[in-house]
Amino acid sequence: MTDTARQFTVGYDDDGIRVDRWCKRHLPDVSFTTVAKWARTGQLRLDGARVGPGDRISAGQVLRLPPPEPERVNTGARPKRERPPLSEDEIAFAREMVIHRDAAAFVLNKPPGLATQGGTKTTAHVDGLLDALQFESEGRPKLVHRLDKDTSGALLVARSARAAAFFAKSFSSRTAKKVYWALVVGVPSIDDGTVDLPIAKQPGTGGEKMHVDEENGQPARSRYRVIERAGNRACWVELQPFTGRTHQLRVHMAAIGHPIVGDGKYGGPAAFLTGGISRKMHLHARRIRVDHPDGGEIDVTASLPTHFAESLKGLGFEEMSGEMMPMDTRPEPTREDRKAKARAHAKQVRKARRGERRGRGDRTG
Repeated sequence: MTDTARQFTVGYDDDGIRVDRWCKRHLPDVSFTTVAKWARTGQLRLDGARVGPGDRISAGQVLRLPPPEPERVNTGARPKRERPPLSEDEIAFAREMVIHRDAAAFVLNKPPGLATQGGTKTTAHVDGLLDALQFESEGRPKLVHRLDKDTSGALLVARSARAAAFFAKSFSSRTAKKVYWALVVGVPSIDDGTVDLPIAKQPGTGGEKMHVDEENGQPARSRYRVIERAGNRACWVELQPFTGRTHQLRVHMAAIGHPIVGDGKYGGPAAFLTGGISRKMHLHARRIRVDHPDGGEIDVTASLPTHFAESLKGLGFEEMSGEMMPMDTRPEPTREDRKAKARAHAKQVRKARRGERRGRGDRTG
């Protein structure tokens, strides 16, 4: 038990969510009533300022919470939920997903159909399998970002709180790079293009579906490059998200009239091809490249799931064609990028000044 306040750096995939939603996601045993009490009493702070449960947070900000309450002894209170022990098959399955392992991180090749985190009626997920990957480490591995349930591929997992904070900063500052492969319906008129369309939750879907919203959406920017085409029927594209909005690549490709094959949620019936092409979604996180906390970088490629590889072959595509695409350079910063950089710099200046004031106040002679 400690009386020290807890501090959490907001991760890349939590950008834009409400404070109470963040607490529900990362501290499931803490009730909304408790979060509201923390806010009311000034114990809930974001970058040092008081914040309410309904306020939204941004990646890279620091959320300060009071220390955990001491465990109650024999009071009849509801016992803390514990994760059930994993079976031997679950442990083996989790370890088979590992395609990279070092002292700071794992990279998993997540199969399609497996959720990254739990939710309503979702009991099988990557987060529930992380106990199998603790190995010699003292702490439980931590998810750094997420992939949609039906999206396969490279998923980064931190092995310590220090590594998790480092990676979260890499994602929020957009120095981390993720490259996806997808099959899409039709062929874009431009082989190498950028989609710059703001995204918001679609009303009436309970937050389960996103849509393009020019007025109220959050900035979202993606790049696509055509690798190969199958006449005008379909093409194989490389995708790179420059922002991290929910379902961003799926929404953007559907918005320009080329939905991802198998993505009925955003493409409707037009997202499915005939001729033996699988009805599963064809979106795969092919490669992840991110700086390593101890220097150097992690650069890992994830092999394709069976259905995707078979679809490429069925359309006459050679996997080597995707490997021959030149490594992309970072895009020119947008106006939002420059604003975010300026805010981060101002935050560092404020912190330095506070440190100077504390230093002057601590002098005794």
